[in-house]
Amino acid sequence: MNDELLDNDETKELKELLDEEGDLAADYLEELLDIADLDGDIEISSEADRATVSIVTEGDADPRLKRLIGRHGDTLDALQELTRLSVQRETGERSRLMLDVLGYRDQHRQRIQEIAQEAIDSVLETGDDYALKPMNPFERKVVHDAAAKAGLFSDSSGVGPARHVVISLPEDDGDNVDHEGSAEDVASSESASEYSAVSASSGSADSADSADSPESAASAE
Repeated sequence: MNDELLDNDETKELKELLDEEGDLAADYLEELLDIADLDGDIEISSEADRATVSIVTEGDADPRLKRLIGRHGDTLDALQELTRLSVQRETGERSRLMLDVLGYRDQHRQRIQEIAQEAIDSVLETGDDYALKPMNPFERKVVHDAAAKAGLFSDSSGVGPARHVVISLPEDDGDNVDHEGSAEDVASSESASEYSAVSASSGSADSADSADSPESAASAE
């Protein structure tokens, strides 16, 4: 019973923290949009254990908003990092907040999931390892999650721009998830600077604080 109360308290505390991060990020982004004279609405939500803030529009979007995304999402990654730093300055805590503009990240995630599924199908059919093309931390995290869901093993290999995911059949010990590789790309998922400016897991070689491959898997398609 005490454990349940503790869990409830921790969940409530986390929700309050995420709500605060979302509100602070929204204030920062609304001011930025005003300065840039851009039309956009702010939506705040939470995904897993992080706040998510999206810049959206009703009807036809202001084409200038796409400039906030940039080539392969580079501008979006940089803006996300700036927003995190703004939130951190107010809370004193490192932020893992996710920023999206016009649904770019959701669409990109779907494309990466499709690429991952093709690799998964190949491994299940042939039994051979499948090495995907180099991806940034966010993209690798999406692949790790897809592989784990399919009951397969995944590992990140390579350094810097050449870092990529290799998917294979589970090992004999039954450990079908690459916990180390997956955790390594988890918060690294946060930024391609992470996700170039998708904050990554602590101590990870793919830290969100360091730039990874500027090339996205979408460009590799």
